[in-house]
Amino acid sequence: MIAYAQPRSDWAIGFLDEVWWSRFALPRLHTWQDPEYPVRLVEQSWQKNDPDPKALACYGVLWQNGTTEEPVREQMWLRFVTGRPVSEITIQFLDWCCQQLAAQGKRQWLLIWDNASWHVSKMVRTWIRKHNLAVKQTDEGVRILPFQLPTKSPWLNPIEPKWVHGKRNVAETNGLLSAHHLAERVCAYYGCAYEPHLSLPEKVS
Repeated sequence: MIAYAQPRSDWAIGFLDEVWWSRFALPRLHTWQDPEYPVRLVEQSWQKNDPDPKALACYGVLWQNGTTEEPVREQMWLRFVTGRPVSEITIQFLDWCCQQLAAQGKRQWLLIWDNASWHVSKMVRTWIRKHNLAVKQTDEGVRILPFQLPTKSPWLNPIEPKWVHGKRNVAETNGLLSAHHLAERVCAYYGCAYEPHLSLPEKVS
């Protein structure tokens, strides 16, 4: 399917995944350092008066360009989440991506992702089906063609190593980042805009 979609200018190939960005957990790092000024990772602890969450959930999609023989996978789109990934938030992210793709003149999105419950839920599958039907009827928008990776095979999704490298590059060695500062660092590293967080609408009592 990738070989079919790759040469077509109105198709987009995107690998989607979610990740948690911890403000406290430090990644494994190695670096050259000055013997007189060694680099040390200083573990931080959560304080009761800390207003920020311990970690931020984030949706991301890695876009593939180039050829199937020499794919280029550099461009990332990110949206942080208030809360955690759920079906309703997944739909918001899919809809946002479709709007961005439509602005670029794309008509089809080959969506490659895993079998997370919020990917394969009845709510998400129903939304994609209705969305695609509306695209067909109006001849406007971007059709989504989901392709699910085998269960428990994260190495098949090329976005996974992107997360690993990102966590190493945004880590603060001897201080604690606020949630906002952490999100800004992440977006700066991947070269994308810091968009408003996706969230569920507040329920009216």
